[in-house]
Amino acid sequence: MNNPFYDNSRTLYRSRDGALFGVCKGLAEWAEIKVGLVRLAFIIATIMTSSGMLLVYFLLAIFMKPEPIVTPHSESDAEFYNSYSRDRKRALQRLKRKMDSLNRRTRRMESTVTEKEFDWERRFNSGT
Repeated sequence: MNNPFYDNSRTLYRSRDGALFGVCKGLAEWAEIKVGLVRLAFIIATIMTSSGMLLVYFLLAIFMKPEPIVTPHSESDAEFYNSYSRDRKRALQRLKRKMDSLNRRTRRMESTVTEKEFDWERRFNSGT
């Protein structure tokens, strides 16, 4: 993706369409190599370390952030995704504050439009 605002080609994510948790595919995309090579390296490392590499794999699956469903198009989108994947409670609080602000704005606009003075001013300006 050639996005001038945000480039996630060098960001390490778990792939959403990987074989098992998407760790190998995410590492392959990050390193820009074939996923088969990364999987082969994990298999060889698992055999050589007597299954110790499986622990590393599952830890990576837990701590790597999942790939965004929708690619961020700006720095603020990327920042929001990173904050959401780090601390969901804080991100949900931010969304709630934003929605409350929009709700207050909507109520203020509705009350302005439905006031009697608004109707008289509109009639006065239209000449009826």
